[in-house]
Parts: sequence; structure tokens; C-alpha cells
Amino acid sequence: MLITFLVVAVVSAALIAGALWGIYGKLSSQTEGFVIALAGGALIVSLVSEMIEPAIAQSNLWVGLGAVAAGAAVFSGVDYWIDEKWGADGGGGLLAAITLDGVPENLALGVALIGAAPIEVAALAGSILLSNLPEAAGGAKQMVGNGLSKGKTLGLWALTALLLSAAAIIGYFALEGVSPHVLAATRCFAAGAVVASLATEVFPKAYKEDHHMAGVATAIGVILAVFLGELATA
Repeated sequence: MLITFLVVAVVSAALIAGALWGIYGKLSSQTEGFVIALAGGALIVSLVSEMIEPAIAQSNLWVGLGAVAAGAAVFSGVDYWIDEKWGADGGGGLLAAITLDGVPENLALGVALIGAAPIEVAALAGSILLSNLPEAAGGAKQMVGNGLSKGKTLGLWALTALLLSAAAIIGYFALEGVSPHVLAATRCFAAGAVVASLATEVFPKAYKEDHHMAGVATAIGVILAVFLGELATA
């Protein structure tokens, strides 16, 4: 249990560290795009190997695939609503979009930790941490640029970190002991939402910021995730 809280705390603290980086440090668009693409590549592998495949083995193919499709559809619908109501470039819309992205990621992390040794979810946790850093840095930098004070910006990101920590803890405790089919469907639903976020938020932003190296960074992310996965099964 202590390890679970430690993993969740480190992953969520990356949001605060990223916000501090964006507010007080220097962040080039190329660096941001490279790290985001790297994290996206790692997430592709870890979602399939740590979430979807184990869920299908635990339940059945149709429950898993149906839940993945449902998660992607729900994420895309809510993401569209946020863009239309708040605007993708506004401070509130940006924070809401990142929260929407982070909730399924952290829910997936919490669910993945059920009955698993920490090394078995190292790729998933590491890729979420890597994605949180540049997303928070870029978001905080934009919010300050739009006129929000540094203190309020940091406070909003701290609240976001608490919300995403809660999502991971809920995923771990609320779903522990449920039927294998419910757990499998939940894992795949969260995975589907993250897949949709990769397609609509992560990779487009990575390409926009660093289009020359985005493909290389994505491949590096895939390599790192596969390597960590092999370490877990060794």
C-alpha cells in the first residue's frame, strides 16, 4: 500500500514540478514537443501490454474491445465539448483538457497497481510522469502569458495534481475486489480514453512543437517502454 501511494505521489508531483518549470524556468517548444512525443510512444506500449492485453485475458475479447471503444468515444465527446465551450487555447479550457486527459491516465495507473508489483507498472507510471512534466510546463507558461498570476497558476496546478492523485487512489481502492469482468472493462475504458487523448492532444502537439524529431522521440518512448516491460518479466 505504501508503494502505491509513493508511485501515485511521484507521478502527480510531476504536474507541480512541470508548472514550476513553465512559470520560472526556460522551456523551448522543441524540448516540450520531444518529451511529449517520447511519453506518447511509451504510453502506446504500456497501455496495450499493461492494460488491454491483461484485461482481455482476465475477461474476454469483446468486453475489452467494447470498453476501449467506449472510453475513446466518451473522451472524444467531452474533449469536443471543452473545445467548443471554453476554447482550446484559453486557460480554463487548457487546464480542463489536461485534467480530462490525466484522470483516465491516473485511473488506469491505480487499476494497474491492483495485485501488481511496482516494477510491473513501471512503464505506465514512467510514461505518465514524462507526459505530465511538459504538459504542465507548457500549460502553466501559457496561463501566465494570458495574464494569470504566477501564484494562482501554481495553485491551480497543485489542485489538479490532487485531483489526479485522487483518481489513481480511487482506481486502486474502489475497484479492488470487484469481479474480473468489471475490472477488465474499467481498465480498457480508461485505456481507450488515453488512446483518444494520444490521437487528439498528445501527438498533434508534439508534431506542432518539434515536427522534425517527433517521430524519433516516439520511437525512443516505445523502446523505453518495451525495455521496462522486459525487465518486469525477467
